[in-house]
Amino acid sequence: MIVKYLVKSGMASLNANGMRSVLTILGIVIGITSIILVMSLGQGAEDLILGQIQGIGSKVIRIAPGRHPKGPTDIGSLFSDSLKSRDLELLRQKANVPHAEGIMPVIFGGESVAFGSETYGVTIFGVSEIFPEVYDSYPNQGRIFSEEEVKTYSESVVIGSKVKEELFGNQDPLGQKIRIKGRNLRVIGLLEQKGQVSFINFDDAVIMPYTVAQQYIFGIKHFNAIVVDADEEQNVLRTVEDIKATLRVSHGIRDSEKDDFYIETQAQAMDMVSSVLGVLTAFLTSIAAISLVVGGIGIMNIMLVSVTERTREIGLRKALGATEKNILFQFLFEAVFLTVIGGFIGILFGAGLSFGASFALSRIVSENWSFNFPIEGAFWGLFVASLVGLVFGIYPARQAAKKNPIEALRYE
Repeated sequence: MIVKYLVKSGMASLNANGMRSVLTILGIVIGITSIILVMSLGQGAEDLILGQIQGIGSKVIRIAPGRHPKGPTDIGSLFSDSLKSRDLELLRQKANVPHAEGIMPVIFGGESVAFGSETYGVTIFGVSEIFPEVYDSYPNQGRIFSEEEVKTYSESVVIGSKVKEELFGNQDPLGQKIRIKGRNLRVIGLLEQKGQVSFINFDDAVIMPYTVAQQYIFGIKHFNAIVVDADEEQNVLRTVEDIKATLRVSHGIRDSEKDDFYIETQAQAMDMVSSVLGVLTAFLTSIAAISLVVGGIGIMNIMLVSVTERTREIGLRKALGATEKNILFQFLFEAVFLTVIGGFIGILFGAGLSFGASFALSRIVSENWSFNFPIEGAFWGLFVASLVGLVFGIYPARQAAKKNPIEALRYE
């Protein structure tokens, strides 16, 4: 009966001051809506990026030159030239890395490509013939270059769908020659449209033998990365250790702290992305939660006004036998009641905005962007909203409970 009475009293208070009640809970609504929106979009972004990382397979291991960047002082190491042809040959020896199914050097960089009067900026990828298997990206027209073509510096390329569209339009690109840094390269394949795979957009790429990219396009003798495909997922960690041992011998390194290379697996990349996005989402959520505090202060102010306006009501209730505890609970319940209603409205608004934003992003950013409703966030939002009502409602409720019944009845 007491709970039923408190609910009726809270509803009566809301109805008596409808507009004021709406404005009072507005801060709570905005706070909960922001929290739901940030958490939903954060989860959507995480799912999208992890999906792209998983797109190149869980057995893929990437070796990068230089030290793993841990701060601004390590940025220079990203431009290291520590991975050389000798390292590639040693890694390809089965005795050194027995569980390596495929090993591919990678050269990459930006260049302009031209055909006729058309020019387009692309990303050049110098790779080997196992490129399609590693990145799960195959030509839907033509073919990939062969191992023999890699060894003989064949000036053959495979282009992405966007490159074809920009340079050739409706023309058939196969057999045509494009110009990169003054050299004519023959188009032998057209990649299927795939978009981004692990942060790489092959639609905007020109794929060529790494020997050609090294010798004629970039004029370098090192690799930007070496990709190793392990034979089985359970052998990835063993393969990583074999790679480290091989490269340390090749580079004359005895102290692992002095490694001039670093290795990334897909699992490590996924863990790193999840960690970074988790911290970022938590940070943005905490900022959004500030509006809950603002809303709580608003509720405290309105409840103080309500206590003043209802002074005679308080005096009458006490004269009829209501205790200080009864009055305290009544006003405290009303404060919590307001914030909980604001929480439910915020959850509905947040879900609606999140769905709309996810739908828009799936059209603008990627079709793989999915809508995620953060159920845990909704529960926490309601809990925090209730806590805000409780904390900021205590002072007004105590003020109401302490009023002298005789002075309250005399109040005009």
